[in-house]
Amino acid sequence: MEVDESNLAEILLVDDNEDDVFITRKGFENARFRVNLNHVENGKDCLAYLRKEGEFSKAKTPDLILLDLNMPVMDGREVLAEISQDENLKHLPVVILTTSANEEDVLKMYSLRCSAYVTKPVSFAKFREVIEVLGNYWFTVVKLPPK
Repeated sequence: MEVDESNLAEILLVDDNEDDVFITRKGFENARFRVNLNHVENGKDCLAYLRKEGEFSKAKTPDLILLDLNMPVMDGREVLAEISQDENLKHLPVVILTTSANEEDVLKMYSLRCSAYVTKPVSFAKFREVIEVLGNYWFTVVKLPPK
């Protein structure tokens, strides 16, 4: 049976850690959310994806961005700074999903208008639980911007 992708929530996961990407995918699958989870490994690719440049020219605009802070090439701090200044992107909800619990990072990301800041749990089970809670909140409680 073919899945109707028009009803799927579009998520862009920006993270260079393959284990975290796997756990995030499994978290959404276990929660049975109808999502299309797209993934890029760094901030440069994230911005290209959001701006539909190069290989991402046919990318769908995400309903939600899950953004790690510590990545190669261009980190999440730089990405959020760019998103918050871009008239075409600044309406997109961005959830920081990172290992950093540094208070400076938390304050800086909120000053750049992130939608939420979540510290990744260490255990697989707890991480999966966090993803389920995030999905429940963003896709059943919150009213997202129109596409």
